[in-house]
Amino acid sequence: MMKILAVTDEIVERIYPLAANGHFAGVELVLSCGDLPYPYLEYLVTMLNVPLCYVPGNHDPAFNPNQLNTRAEGCENVDGRVVYAQGLTIAGLGGSPRYHPQGVNQYSPSEMMRRAWRLALSLLWNRPRLGNLDILITHSPPLGIHDEDTQAHRGLQAINWLIRWAKPRYHLHGHVHFQRRNLTPSVTQLGATTIINVFPYQVIEIQK
Repeated sequence: MMKILAVTDEIVERIYPLAANGHFAGVELVLSCGDLPYPYLEYLVTMLNVPLCYVPGNHDPAFNPNQLNTRAEGCENVDGRVVYAQGLTIAGLGGSPRYHPQGVNQYSPSEMMRRAWRLALSLLWNRPRLGNLDILITHSPPLGIHDEDTQAHRGLQAINWLIRWAKPRYHLHGHVHFQRRNLTPSVTQLGATTIINVFPYQVIEIQK
């Protein structure tokens, strides 16, 4: 079994001493589903000394290769990409539904579907080398699963399509601030895929 630390959306102050004191010593990989300050991610990758893959959320800056504050140093942005980390094939799709005309990392349904198609092509191209998809990380949830009935927090149909097509073992997302006292479950099974709202963080054990 392999331990993964998944984080999203909200800084958890107690993670600082937990990471410094070895609480996450068994973690082999960190995954971020977006909307976290990049210094927070940089702290985790420094203290835990394991790979960290992330996608941007709708509150993250637009990526600019000439600006240091638009990326997390020492971490890997997997938005629209397929990577191999710690023996797992991981793909990412960042952003949220468009709810502001000039919003950063926000997409209309057709824009997100095109992004999902491009990611699917990348998965097909890399399948002979990397195998089937183990983990899909997104910022937004799928439509009708862990989402809310508001323009900003409604799920994305493109993610449903990608899950049905790629059949990842796990899909991790954030964006919806799930509270433990809510009746809404944070884990849902959709076919072969376990969908997890990791807000604000979870340690997940998976089989390599």
